[in-house]
Amino acid sequence: MSNLSVTFTTRLTGTAGPAAFQRRLVMELERRRVPIGWGLGDGSRAAILVIGGSRHLIGLRRARRGGRRIVQRLNGINWLHRRRRTSLRHYLRAERNNLLLRWVRDRLAHHVVYQSQFAKDWWEDRYGPAPVPSSVVYNGVPLDVYTPEGKEYPPEDQIRVLMVEGNYAGGYEIGLAAGIELAQRVAREAGRKVELSIAGRVPGRLRKRIDPEAELVVDWRGVVEPAEIPALDRSAHMLFSGDLHPACPNAVIEAMACGLPVVAYDTGALPELVTGASGRLSPYGGDAWKLEPPDAASLAKAALEVLADPPRFRAGARARAEEAFGVERMVDGYLAAFDDD
Repeated sequence: MSNLSVTFTTRLTGTAGPAAFQRRLVMELERRRVPIGWGLGDGSRAAILVIGGSRHLIGLRRARRGGRRIVQRLNGINWLHRRRRTSLRHYLRAERNNLLLRWVRDRLAHHVVYQSQFAKDWWEDRYGPAPVPSSVVYNGVPLDVYTPEGKEYPPEDQIRVLMVEGNYAGGYEIGLAAGIELAQRVAREAGRKVELSIAGRVPGRLRKRIDPEAELVVDWRGVVEPAEIPALDRSAHMLFSGDLHPACPNAVIEAMACGLPVVAYDTGALPELVTGASGRLSPYGGDAWKLEPPDAASLAKAALEVLADPPRFRAGARARAEEAFGVERMVDGYLAAFDDD
């Protein structure tokens, strides 16, 4: 392990998702003085981390034949395009990405790291086990940056429900609609004013469609820089995670690290992540894979349970993050994958 060096096929851009994971992994590897490289053409013997799929199949095949170790990080499988009407271009792109993910997993990787047990089971149920060793490594955050300590507090005159996504298009508008309904129900049942604070890129057409329907305060925050997320998390009463069947959403882990409890439907990896007093999950009610209507009343009841005892749930959220989602723990998992023979 002392001679390990790691190269990435692509330098990812953006504020969330795989880009956030890559930034955190690189920072921690550099702190541990592990040499980092970019691209496949540097002639080094560095191990290769493929985040998701890759179009550099020829380069990866050449690297594998040259004796370089390849580790693939996998989340879920693109699926919403098969359940919703979408453009042909979007459909074909999703199918191509699934093919690239599977090709790397089945033909090029020496080890596969799944972001959650849910993601592992999903891939294996659909395509069978990978032909190489695999492991489950949850995403992690720097717990000294994402922390409950700070000057920000939830407002006393209203309930603030926070949603954080990179982009609410391409299927994520389903979660946005669920967040609107949740906030409306909580306002009625709690008898208090509710603000739904939405961080992320929301298409203008979607905002115009939702605003007239929303009988509550909607704070459109737009794209929020990573450095602003801890303060945003500390200023809310709860995070609503609206993604259906998420593999391991960073927003959930970041929120818990900041002492912000999570409310969501019990789909995807969320039952693995949100345990104990870190928040409350509600049964979806219908078939989420078929996008059937969820049990919104049950979700509102879960939110009210969190609101009934904020100190307990805020402490529980931070405790869960300290238990399982520190960035050091995440990097240990990837180093073990690079070293697995």
